[in-house]
Amino acid sequence: MKLHLQEDELSQCVSCGLCLPHCPTFRVTGEEALSPRGRIAAMRAVQVDNQAISTQFVNVIETCVQCRGCEPACPSGVPFGRLMEGTRSALADMGTITPWWQRWAFAMLPRHRVLLVGSTMLAVGQRLRLIPARLGLGRIPVRRGPKLRSTGPDVWLLTGCVMDAWQRPTHRNTGSVLSNVGVTYTVPKGGSGCCGALHVHAGLRSQAIALARNVIRSMPGLNPIVVNSAGCGAMLKDYGHLIGTEEAIAFSDRVVDIHEFLEPRIDQLTPSHQIGRVIVQDPCHLRHVQQRHQSVRSVLAAVGEVVELDHDGLCCGAGGAYSALQPELAQQIRQRTVEAIARAGGGVVASANPGCAMHLTAAGIVVKHPMDLLAEALR
Repeated sequence: MKLHLQEDELSQCVSCGLCLPHCPTFRVTGEEALSPRGRIAAMRAVQVDNQAISTQFVNVIETCVQCRGCEPACPSGVPFGRLMEGTRSALADMGTITPWWQRWAFAMLPRHRVLLVGSTMLAVGQRLRLIPARLGLGRIPVRRGPKLRSTGPDVWLLTGCVMDAWQRPTHRNTGSVLSNVGVTYTVPKGGSGCCGALHVHAGLRSQAIALARNVIRSMPGLNPIVVNSAGCGAMLKDYGHLIGTEEAIAFSDRVVDIHEFLEPRIDQLTPSHQIGRVIVQDPCHLRHVQQRHQSVRSVLAAVGEVVELDHDGLCCGAGGAYSALQPELAQQIRQRTVEAIARAGGGVVASANPGCAMHLTAAGIVVKHPMDLLAEALR
């Protein structure tokens, strides 16, 4: 059986083990098979040694959070994220992973009106205690308020799918912050739809490519594309690799995280007050993939006291849909972050990714997006 892998990338791993402390599943289980080098060894066994795909192999792949915390720690530059995506794509094509109900749920993400209705029903179900708490969803809003409206042509502002359905006030606050520094923004028609990040994680590569092409078409021109969701931003920046066309590469080059965009403009902010101490939690796709987590600190330092966690950016266990699909492991991983927050003295936590925010909120942590905190200081 051949996985969708480049064997030269697979052979880059020298099994040195420097990745182990940075792998959340290895940290909570201590199992070699649930470490990056253990997973790569399993991939080699299938790809190179032609071993059959077993239940154990599928479990090894499915339990990976895809946080990519191992990549910055790897001295050999192993592209673990690509290896995991290729493996999952092959398994999904076989029908071994990503069952019909998960594919159906992901198919709803680009249908924004359906997503909004479904989110409202989910929110009502939460109030009626019909949604299991173990899914780690946090509190979904019943009401969202008005959509963000365009103000001008300076930048495009992605609103996406789940973020607009569950955290729309953050979009409005992002708009307020951009206006405060004199930047106008255009919201693409339909918010430009789903970016395809969850589809890539689930191995649904062809669907992700189709969604990516829709997003590219929705924001033409040369203006910057500002994104306030860490996972979506990482996905848009990877369109060049995903699709492989010059158009996609040029599009990815225009994508910028909101904190990255604001950092050189921070002196133009006009806060009315300071917000006090804020604990910073780094979403994996902002820290390990985009590597723009320091920009969050620069922005927040203009309006408050930044407090660091002592666990070196270890994943919180959200992982897109991971907290719902692997709830037991996700909660064990999250507990380490919860304990780190307690050691930092507790208080408001800033997180720039909706999945992380929801997952930590479900554990009783008060979490706000940095743009919500910044807008609060501006008010």
